[in-house]
Amino acid sequence: MIPSKALAGRFSWRGLAVALAVLVPFTLFGSIMLMTPSPSLLIGGGLGGADCAEAATATDLSESAREDIPADYLELYKKFGAQIGVQWNVLAAVGKRETDHGRSSLPGVKDGTNYAGAAGPMQFLISTWGGKPRIKMGTDYNGYASDGDGDGYGDVYDPADAILAAAKMLKRNGAPDDLRRAIFVYNRADWYVDQVLAIAKRYAATGGIDTPNPACDLAEDAPDGVVQKILEYALAQRGKPYRWGGTGPDAFDCSGIIYMAYRNAGLTIPRTTFGQWPFGLRIEPGSEQPGDLVFFDAGPGTGPDRPGHVGMIVSPGKMIEARCTRCGPIKVTTYADRGNVVGFTRPLQNADVLEQLKSAALT
Repeated sequence: MIPSKALAGRFSWRGLAVALAVLVPFTLFGSIMLMTPSPSLLIGGGLGGADCAEAATATDLSESAREDIPADYLELYKKFGAQIGVQWNVLAAVGKRETDHGRSSLPGVKDGTNYAGAAGPMQFLISTWGGKPRIKMGTDYNGYASDGDGDGYGDVYDPADAILAAAKMLKRNGAPDDLRRAIFVYNRADWYVDQVLAIAKRYAATGGIDTPNPACDLAEDAPDGVVQKILEYALAQRGKPYRWGGTGPDAFDCSGIIYMAYRNAGLTIPRTTFGQWPFGLRIEPGSEQPGDLVFFDAGPGTGPDRPGHVGMIVSPGKMIEARCTRCGPIKVTTYADRGNVVGFTRPLQNADVLEQLKSAALT
């Protein structure tokens, strides 16, 4: 197979022309896959997306996936896809397109680099990885080098390290919601995006993209109708821009979307992150539920017990957040991979909120 040239915007237009010239007669797995995926491939998840039964089925393997993906690689795609919050079959499709899940014998897969400077089973540029193929974790470096096997080193040739790093890169650049952007940044060519999506589609049992669907977890985990109303409002704001001080309807900041979501359920909580942090009952990590808040040591004026950023839990490991102007639109993200979590609170257990709920029940 033809290994991808590059990651992170290193694909030159001259190189693209050469690749396309080679690709015309090239067949991938017996058929040319240069089709444009249908909108059904790009389901964003959440309310209004595929129903929960369909989403659950999509996590099953297709016969093609069972036959094609080595067991050890499949385990890593599933593990790190779930951990980082990207679709396992998209991650697997990148691995297939790059090096046939590490089985390619071309230069740069097991050692060295290919002609474009890419290395390892997921074909990271060494500069994108961190400057050298093997990096001791905890040292200063700038790149995606990751330790997926727990040996203390980020090795670009190690499948666990490389697949974890690829999951992080896809996540940073738009997955699971904006797949075309995430895959395009991985290798800046539209034909590459189309091929990866086509492979991912074949790997899922339903023939669709396995997109995390917060609404499915919400149906199971939401404690009551009040939380349902809170989350329905918050999830409906996805895709809208961040605006400092915003409380809608067109834009929100991090605490503004939470403030308005609670108002949608008839409840009043503090407006700002600094007010919301001491307001709710503190919750032990791992005990958080939909509607709870997760706070981060980030933003102006932040401190050890003065978090400056907040998101709302929508399902296990997932939150909806309005992060910053340059961070993209409001969306569902993971918080497990963030190293600056300060803590969790439950506004519904505040005495004032309990009184509001009691009054509402009596009217």
